[in-house]
Amino acid sequence: MSVRPPAQSSGRSSGRSSGRSSGRIAALIAAQRQVQRRRLRLAAAAGAVVSVAAVGLLGLSGWFITGAAFAGAAGGLAVQNFNYLTPSAVIRLLAILRTGARYIERVAGHEAALKALARLRPQLFQALASAPPERALALSSGEASARLVQDVDAVQTLFVRLSSPWALGAGAVASILLAAMAAPLAGLILLASMGLASGGATLIARRLADPAGRAAQVAVARLKDRLSALEAVSPELKAYALDGWATQQIVEAADVRDRALIDQAQAGGWMAVWQAGVTALSVAAVVPATHGAPLPLTALAALATVMGLESFAGLIGALHQNGAAAEAQERLDAVLSESEPGTRAAPRDETPPNETLRVAGLATGLHPPARLGLFGASGVGKTTLVERLIGLRSACEGEAWLGGIDIAGLSPDARRPLFACAAQDVRLMDGTIRQNLALAGRVDEPAMWRALDDAALAARVRADPLGLDAPVGANGERFSGGERRRLGLARAYLRDAPWLVLDEPTEGLDAATEARVLAALTRRLSERRQGLILISHRLAPLTVCDLRLRIEGLDAQGRVRLTRQADSVPADA
Repeated sequence: MSVRPPAQSSGRSSGRSSGRSSGRIAALIAAQRQVQRRRLRLAAAAGAVVSVAAVGLLGLSGWFITGAAFAGAAGGLAVQNFNYLTPSAVIRLLAILRTGARYIERVAGHEAALKALARLRPQLFQALASAPPERALALSSGEASARLVQDVDAVQTLFVRLSSPWALGAGAVASILLAAMAAPLAGLILLASMGLASGGATLIARRLADPAGRAAQVAVARLKDRLSALEAVSPELKAYALDGWATQQIVEAADVRDRALIDQAQAGGWMAVWQAGVTALSVAAVVPATHGAPLPLTALAALATVMGLESFAGLIGALHQNGAAAEAQERLDAVLSESEPGTRAAPRDETPPNETLRVAGLATGLHPPARLGLFGASGVGKTTLVERLIGLRSACEGEAWLGGIDIAGLSPDARRPLFACAAQDVRLMDGTIRQNLALAGRVDEPAMWRALDDAALAARVRADPLGLDAPVGANGERFSGGERRRLGLARAYLRDAPWLVLDEPTEGLDAATEARVLAALTRRLSERRQGLILISHRLAPLTVCDLRLRIEGLDAQGRVRLTRQADSVPADA
């Protein structure tokens, strides 16, 4: 048993700048930055105030404490003449400003990020849903979830960190000015130290943090994909005593993720060590540079140096997360369709076709309430044909026509309103019966009960104390296979469309239930004057159809071949 790995991002070069992206996701992010510009500007201004207040607070506190100590040592007269009220008031003001501005920065920055991501996720989901079927269906449920959750969360840093340059710049200017008050050379040393700190942090980030962050982002997605894939086959794993194998699969994926996270944490540690080392060396160089200045100013310069380099914390945090954010951007960019950011792909022909249907092998078109039955050996393309017809697969030219137009020239959006489909592989949402039925577009309760009656499932639902509000479980696990199939049939009944498409609608049903379902189907089609396209291997469902075609397979161009019209259907069809 194998589990398909998730799609990989195309570049893995650790030397690549991980903060840049020129894809469609970058355009979406830029658009959201524009929408949230007022909050982002407020966060940037507040961040600058935080840095200036922090530098001033620590520097002034050092000056004040040192000056007060010297005044106390000088005697009572010096103490009486020492002005402690003004510095104390300024220190309290700076502390209040730092606290208030920090609160404003965090609230505004994170509010902007969360509001932007709340708009970004629906756009990404729409892009995934409207993408070509081969792209949309290529992602497993676990991988799609990872892209829409973990990857979108990772790009949050691209909004939150926008205040960092302003905070860094304001803190750097304030600290350099304070250091220069003691000695101009001290200011120059601090400026050079800041360049050294940022250069070293950038180098460490590119060499260590970027590849580790990228690997961690991919590893998290792979773990989620593996968990989702194994959870979907958990009954088979238990039946074949493969629980241990499945656990080992998860352990291996988790180990890869943990190693990547450890590498990323170690990279952050080295960046912190570098910053601490540069800070220590800078203080050691600034203090002698203030030789001849009053000791309180020396203390001010030393502490301003510490806080000036501390203002680089935001930059270092951004560099630490750059790899994960860049990887997330690339993975999200791969999800988007070829359309412009935030829009759906332009269809090739949006002319609404009429409901006339013709398939290769028929000389004339069919109109509702015609009933077409398709049969043939397993794997010859019966389901492929109807999936191409309703836009779940890319269509082939010369295979089917709607309203006289080749379906290959019609967008899926133009075709889908003509069909209500109950697929062979019924997919149910983890919600209530009502919620699953409402996916068809109708929410009135009488229509739901009528559809359940016609699907021979109403008695089962009425027997549940919760009725329509009873949960179905993950992919309908609370229902049997036949009940899930009939719930999918009831959902298709609720969609108002000219053609009803049923793929093996009675598979897995006993003879009595099958007879009830087919009788209700015949009655419903007659009442609603709805057309039918039915696929089945069995004789009983095909007797509902007045026209039956055998599907022989695919030709050299990949088109489904319907080579012989059948007036009768063999029992082993």
